[in-house]
Amino acid sequence: MVEFLGIKKITAKYADELHEAVNRVFDSGSYIQGEENKQFEANYAKYIGTKYCVGCANGLDALNWILRAYIELGRINKGDEVIVPANTFIATILAITDNGLKPVLVEPREDNLEINDQRIEAAITTKTKAIMIVHLYGRCAYTEKIGEICKNHNLYLFEDNAQAHGCAFNGKRTGSLGNAGAHSFYPGKNLGAFGDAGAVTTDDDEVAAAIRSLANYGSQRKYVFQYVGRNSRLDEIQAAVLDVKLRHIDDDNAYRQDIAAYYYEHINNPLIKLPIQLPNENNVYHLFPVFCEHRDELQAYLKEKGIGTIIHYPIPPHKQECYAKESWNIPQLNLPITEKIANTELSLPISPVQTKEETEEVVNAINSFKI
Repeated sequence: MVEFLGIKKITAKYADELHEAVNRVFDSGSYIQGEENKQFEANYAKYIGTKYCVGCANGLDALNWILRAYIELGRINKGDEVIVPANTFIATILAITDNGLKPVLVEPREDNLEINDQRIEAAITTKTKAIMIVHLYGRCAYTEKIGEICKNHNLYLFEDNAQAHGCAFNGKRTGSLGNAGAHSFYPGKNLGAFGDAGAVTTDDDEVAAAIRSLANYGSQRKYVFQYVGRNSRLDEIQAAVLDVKLRHIDDDNAYRQDIAAYYYEHINNPLIKLPIQLPNENNVYHLFPVFCEHRDELQAYLKEKGIGTIIHYPIPPHKQECYAKESWNIPQLNLPITEKIANTELSLPISPVQTKEETEEVVNAINSFKI
């Protein structure tokens, strides 16, 4: 069996360091907002290249807190519009609607799967206040044109960096390219915790302070509540685990890149389409998507061969029942590229513990698939 993602094996790879870190938390007697949090936040901010990192409970909260902070600070108002890629995981959209903002969905490029910067300006209205780019699959979604659009139209730029820890644009890491970046450390991510965990990175003093308060019941000083907040703190065990894994993230990403290079070189089946491979791209390959008009048959075939795969994502946000029930005016959109991706995408195994033999097994199975 070739696992889609061997989380247990990834954990075992750093078992000694992780045991030491967890035991250190156990012995400390400090389990919330202690030294492990401070250390990880400082190290991750340095790694990303921002002034601040604020830990929180999960990636969705990180997205939520960015938007909520900008609302609390009076920079964005409820009812304003946020441009977002149409083919993202639903969490990106949930954060926008949860804050009383309107998501404006823009189609991706079909070749690289990221938001199409040629379509963004047509979506801008007088209510548009921000663009939320999503670094899907581990590839950087930022372009110089997006930066110019934000500057020319006075828009904030937010990053959903849940899938691209360690990715960079011209030497600058994702999560530091805009006004604020949201990070998920769900166990299956390139930088994964032992449970749910998240963070926001930013250079903005006011935003960092507001988010730290919002995630701590709305309090900056004990029993004094500036905002109506929630409990969304990063616990000490997760912080300690993440700090260990952070030391190895670049090596793990390089291993993923080697697997991806092998896939690109050796997958050769006219029924299978791969995303474009760009020169000098710092893709960290959180996922390796392929596309097939007979996707379901391909997945069943690979399962018979003992190869695990996952579809990302079978139903796009504008087709989800949750938005059809509410008056969001999202399901009426015509988004053929997004829907084609949803109907044909299949993610192949790729991880820092996948062996060469397993990678070869995946390639051989893909190349032998027929209809």
